[in-house]
Amino acid sequence: MSKEIASQLGRQFEAGTVEKRYLAVVRGYPPESGSIDHALSRQRDPYEFQGERSSTEPQSALTHFRTLAKIELPVEVDRYPCSRYALVELEPVTGRRHQIRRHLKHIAHPIIGDATYGKGRHNRYFAEHLNCNRLLLACTSMTFNHPADGKRMQIKAPVSGEFAATLALFGWDWVVD
Repeated sequence: MSKEIASQLGRQFEAGTVEKRYLAVVRGYPPESGSIDHALSRQRDPYEFQGERSSTEPQSALTHFRTLAKIELPVEVDRYPCSRYALVELEPVTGRRHQIRRHLKHIAHPIIGDATYGKGRHNRYFAEHLNCNRLLLACTSMTFNHPADGKRMQIKAPVSGEFAATLALFGWDWVVD
C-alpha cells in the first residue's frame, strides 16, 4: 500500500466515515439492543510519543449493540448455579483504544477471553472445557470509500477457528456465513 493510499484511509478513520461491525461473546445477558455512551480516558502506550494530543482527559465514545443470541449452561463458574452468555453485534461509532472491550466491561458484560477487562473464571472455563483460548471478539465487516475511485466498498470476514467452533458448539453457527 502506498503512503498516499494509507493516508487517505487514515483520514477516513479519523473522520469517522469507516463503518465497522464486530461480533463478541459476552458474559451474561445484555439488553436486546442499545448504545453505550461512556467517555473513555486515553490509555497511554509507554512507547508512544507524548505530544500535545496525548491528553488523558476522557474522550467521548459511543458503541451501538444488539444481542443476537443467548445461552445458559448448567455449569457453576462463578457464584451462580448456571452460567449465561450472549452473542452480541457491535458497531463502534468512535474509535478509542480498546473501546468495545472497555464499554462491555462498563455495562458488566465483559468479553469472554479478555484477560485485561474480562472475568478470569469464565475465561478459564472456556479454555479448559470448551477448548477456546482466545478473545471472542472479531471485526466481521468494514465499509469505507475506496481511496482510488471513492466508491463505497464493504469487506466481510466471517469468524473462523476457535471462535467459529465455539459458535457452533452453542448452536450459533448461522452467524459464520
